[in-house]
Amino acid sequence: MQKKALGRGLESLIPALSVNKPAGGEAVITINLSKIKPNRFQPRKNFNKAKLQELADSIKTHGLAQPILVTPSIAPGEYEIIAGERRFRACKIAGMKDIKAIVKQGTGDKQKFDLALIENLQREDLDPVEEAKAFKRLIEEFNHTHEEIAAVIGKDRSVITNTLRLLNLPEDVQILITEGKISAGHGRMLAGVEDEAQLRALVEQILSDKLSVRAVEQLAAEMKPKKIKKGNEVPKKQEIELIHLKEEIQRKLGTKANISGNSKKGKIEIFYYSLEDLERIARELNFKV
Repeated sequence: MQKKALGRGLESLIPALSVNKPAGGEAVITINLSKIKPNRFQPRKNFNKAKLQELADSIKTHGLAQPILVTPSIAPGEYEIIAGERRFRACKIAGMKDIKAIVKQGTGDKQKFDLALIENLQREDLDPVEEAKAFKRLIEEFNHTHEEIAAVIGKDRSVITNTLRLLNLPEDVQILITEGKISAGHGRMLAGVEDEAQLRALVEQILSDKLSVRAVEQLAAEMKPKKIKKGNEVPKKQEIELIHLKEEIQRKLGTKANISGNSKKGKIEIFYYSLEDLERIARELNFKV
């Protein structure tokens, strides 16, 4: 259902894109590539060179299947891309001098950003972090609400909210998501881990043991600080030391641990969630496996 709604999004805002002939009084014209500038509000920052080359080769062989969408620039005779920057870049790689384009008049900055975002989402051209940053810009620069963004792109409001949570992660963890080394699902679970040492230990565990999102969700839930129960009792020094020791064990091993007992005797519990997880913990403890 989401894909169906999203598939209609750009066409409903730009009728000319849904057919091969001009619509709404907007003509398809030929423009010199040197007269076209990229969209200042382009949410996509990473363009895969190999895929651009594939598209360029296809354009050389079969031509451009769909015109790009542009709007007149401030500079006379020049244009700014609204949708189709990937096709524009591929045409330049293919050595073309001109490109077919639909010129849309009177497009404001907000609409330029909206349309560029929708096109990228339709073509699945944005990685999860770029998508989150685009949503953030819509909120901060154009005063969109989560509900408005959801309506425009055809997704549930919770998707917008959960995607934005990725921006709470450290930048190097965001890069891992952009590079596809961990998934957006992993990232959303990691965003709920408040302690950075625990978060980084969990990231290492995801990379080394290829943990599922479900496994990460369970581990992240166990790392959340427990709510203080009734009463205002101050923990004893020994209890504080045990708490700190438990936290250090959890940080070191990247998993849940419990310590119970007193100064004379007690027990330590270390939790694992798969055979691979157990083997990893054993290696951390310098046991032969």
